[in-house]
Amino acid sequence: MASSLRLIIEDGQFQDAHGRHVLLRGINVAGDSKLPSEPDVPSHVAQDFFDGDNVKFHNRPFRKEDAHIHFSRLKRFGYNTIRYVFTWEAIEAAGPGRYDEVWIQHTIDVLRTAKDYGFYIFMDPHQDVWSRYCGGSGAPMWTIYACGLNPQSFAATEAAIVHNTYSEPENFPKMIWSTNYYRLAAATIFTLFFAGRDFAPKCIIDGVNIQDYLQGHFVRACEHLAKRIHEAGDIENDIVFGWESLNEPSRGMIGHVDLSIIPDEQKLKKGTCPTLWQSILTGSGRACEVDSWDMGGLGPYKVGRVLIDPHGEMAWLPEDYDDSRYGWKRDPDWKLGQCIWAQHGVWDPSTDMLLQKNYFEKHPTSGDKLDYHTFTNTYFMAFYRKYRDAIRGIHKDAIMLCQPPTLELPPSIKGTEDDDPRMVYAPHYYDGITLMTKKWNRTWNVDVFGVLRGRYWHPAFAIKIGETAIRNSFKEQLAAMKKEGQDYMGNHPCILTEFGIPYDMDDKYAYKTGDYSSQSAAMDANHFAVEGALMEGYTLWLYSATNDHQRGDQWNGEDLSIFSADDQTLPVSAVPRTPDLNQSTSSLLKTATTGSRKEVEDETSVTPVNLKRNLTNPSIASEPTGQDPELTNAPGYRAAEAYVRPAPISTNGPVIDYVFDLKNCEFTLEIDGTTAQSDDSPTTVFLPEYHFPSDQCTVVVSSGKWEISTDDEERAWIQKLRWWHGPGKQSLKVSGLIRPHNSLAGTAEEAGYLEQCQQSYAFNFKDCNVM
Repeated sequence: MASSLRLIIEDGQFQDAHGRHVLLRGINVAGDSKLPSEPDVPSHVAQDFFDGDNVKFHNRPFRKEDAHIHFSRLKRFGYNTIRYVFTWEAIEAAGPGRYDEVWIQHTIDVLRTAKDYGFYIFMDPHQDVWSRYCGGSGAPMWTIYACGLNPQSFAATEAAIVHNTYSEPENFPKMIWSTNYYRLAAATIFTLFFAGRDFAPKCIIDGVNIQDYLQGHFVRACEHLAKRIHEAGDIENDIVFGWESLNEPSRGMIGHVDLSIIPDEQKLKKGTCPTLWQSILTGSGRACEVDSWDMGGLGPYKVGRVLIDPHGEMAWLPEDYDDSRYGWKRDPDWKLGQCIWAQHGVWDPSTDMLLQKNYFEKHPTSGDKLDYHTFTNTYFMAFYRKYRDAIRGIHKDAIMLCQPPTLELPPSIKGTEDDDPRMVYAPHYYDGITLMTKKWNRTWNVDVFGVLRGRYWHPAFAIKIGETAIRNSFKEQLAAMKKEGQDYMGNHPCILTEFGIPYDMDDKYAYKTGDYSSQSAAMDANHFAVEGALMEGYTLWLYSATNDHQRGDQWNGEDLSIFSADDQTLPVSAVPRTPDLNQSTSSLLKTATTGSRKEVEDETSVTPVNLKRNLTNPSIASEPTGQDPELTNAPGYRAAEAYVRPAPISTNGPVIDYVFDLKNCEFTLEIDGTTAQSDDSPTTVFLPEYHFPSDQCTVVVSSGKWEISTDDEERAWIQKLRWWHGPGKQSLKVSGLIRPHNSLAGTAEEAGYLEQCQQSYAFNFKDCNVM
């Protein structure tokens, strides 16, 4: 059915204006958006960190002048979708209600540039552990002050472990930032954000509860951005088709049965690991001895005890703090200089006694037990409705991407008013063992999702042995995740909006040698899974314009970007992108569409024609970093062969299955075919030239005719296979150029890990959690 909208949802699948089934194959753009550009403060830099009221994000995700370079690169990689990462801080850093119109205009300009490349874009209001000042990204600094907390005391109290204030930033433990969800600052703020009215009724600011104050400002900030995009006139629907809900929401303390113990569901343990009660005590200046953990090949293990001694310093604002800084008025019953949980009777500061260890276990009025699924169905959904209605009040046709808490059950809304025909289920999934150990283990892995859902009577049976079994397990986990969304939410498309791999595996071995075989194997396994699960789309984490081998993504030691200034870009074609001195323009463009434009060149195609522009208008994103020579003297292709892969773009009829066999360079596609509405709308497949040079590949189809051509109709030279077929079940098989990839075998060390697992049934595989 034809539509005036560029992208619609029909029967749980995406369709374009020609009625073709569309697969959204995307990337997160960009990791740089977590950090301000003025001043440029990556997470390892302490200078200017607490000048949070004056930060600007005006060049995020990248400079407007460089946008064509980045979008051209991503288009040639075969992506048609962008999850556009932005933070609340970028909109409203200066103070409540003070929006940064310069950043908003920059965002509109960048989105307008993306339109030239035909991307489908949805907006991602991103956060990690609430804010940069809690060790992550997202909310403005003033929100922390609004909650009565003092971010400058988080380091002493370990209310949050923050890279910028860490005593030895060079030795900041990898992935420890995510433990901040279980520390005082983020745990408190998320509790207030979702359930302040119920659990902190004394926290009144400007006449409303802190829950309504925080949610109101967040929703209005996103609404304001949506309004500006709407007023731009040529972006809404044409390029921005939807909005995702808050990234990776946390329930904070809500539902905790006993504050004095670490709950079973807290799978991640790394570094100091206080209970929430210990975190409350250290946040009030008390010294506590807490367990310390590390992460190994078998998951987390205890390494000892550590004394956290704040020497009387408190994570709460002092009694004499001047609230006039931001112009709000705090209710007199909300006393500064004291822990808000003491003020609500959870503990007694005069005796340091925990009075109500189960204060957050049940709803204070109904008495209902607040397990995670109940939290999702109540507090999370109440927030989601408020956000959805605000966005739809501006962007009438917006497709809303609902992202409930990570790896938890989706909300039970099937058949209810919330079973929205323009809604998408947007879960996340990471291979936690690879992410935490920074190692691709070909010998064994664990069905984490199956363990979490109780599918094994003992976790030892969740072990998957051998690379084939591991790959199939990933696929089965994602297929189960998709089905869970259908069972609980209804027949909606499922887009995996985050998955990815760490590139700094094996102590950055690839950066020293150029050998990315481990990264290639891990990346291929993840894509094999998401494709085999037949999700309606995905957005890989991550593209970062400023990644380098020394600092990775410039944020908390993470290194997941498919692009790095210290690596080469995959040679997608042997054909020059722009004319050289001995070749005519007409001969180069003979397969291009009428009125075609030159592709924007990047570092892969500096020629005499574009040399002057490359010298006079350089992209900071493409300059080598000049860091440690050991890490930069062997640039590689960054496992690009595994993520630059063939995929259906649009098909006449639903996709039944599609598979790319990287090792044998073979792509197969099966569809339940329908007749094309016109000759101008055939089934179309992205066919990367690196794997499938047009003169070195063979094509077999079940019926109809096909052609392989390269055009720049979306401003980047893309090789596509177009296929005109009839109705009914149809199949396509393309065989390409086999290259040596993925040749390393499993190591003795990996086998040793497996042997330990088999010998020690006491090991709890639930601890191998995904992040």
